[in-house]
Amino acid sequence: MNDLSEITAVILAGGLGTRLREETEFRPKPMVEVGGKPIIWHIMKNMSEQGVKKFIICTGYKGYAIKNYFLNYDAQQSDLHLTLGSAQQNFYTEIRDKVEWEVSIVDTGLVTPTGGRLNRIKHLIASPTFLCTYGDGLADIDLLELYNYHKNGSTIATVTSVQPYSRFGVMDISENGIVSKFREKPKVDGWVNAGFFMLNNTFFDYLTDTSILEEQPLNELVLEKNLRAYKHDGFWQPMDTYRESQMLNQMWDSNNAPWKNWE
Repeated sequence: MNDLSEITAVILAGGLGTRLREETEFRPKPMVEVGGKPIIWHIMKNMSEQGVKKFIICTGYKGYAIKNYFLNYDAQQSDLHLTLGSAQQNFYTEIRDKVEWEVSIVDTGLVTPTGGRLNRIKHLIASPTFLCTYGDGLADIDLLELYNYHKNGSTIATVTSVQPYSRFGVMDISENGIVSKFREKPKVDGWVNAGFFMLNNTFFDYLTDTSILEEQPLNELVLEKNLRAYKHDGFWQPMDTYRESQMLNQMWDSNNAPWKNWE
């Protein structure tokens, strides 16, 4: 496959965001801003620059905020000229960020688990393979490379894996208690789930409305040897806490945003 124009990206955007309560009391976490734009916009913008144009957003908690954002997208990106009154006329004088995306926004329930949300949009997936990720994580993943890695294998699912940095510095300590080395926030030894799944349509056979994506469905695939890991050594950062939200904004403000692949 030479491009991703036929790939649909499913974005899980319905969680409560309780660990980011400072920002999510009045809006869903995917609408928390990085550089003045919702983080979900950054995710979709990165994907669209790589050829993905079709999106399904699975909403839940305060999903109306996501609907309103995309319903009024052109207006929010534009200068407006308004004629108010009985013959009201509105038009945009300049659209600064014009995009050509096909976006489906689906209310998948307030407390539905991740696998259940995915299960509730299966009728919208027509292609044999689709992309699925979380609405709160930014990365500089080469999605075409991920797709081809998946297709060149024989598994139902491929998950992107990363080695995140430790939140704390690590000390190497000898048997007699002497510190031999201090490593400031090194990468952890293991690999973690970073989202950005490539999934065959048959993955829906493993789901119900009560499925937690990261538990029973993936564990079944592991037992069947039907899950591959795509190792990503580049940038990946979720926005789980207020500290991480500040960090991403600082990266954007300092022009050091590795996920930004557009001008």
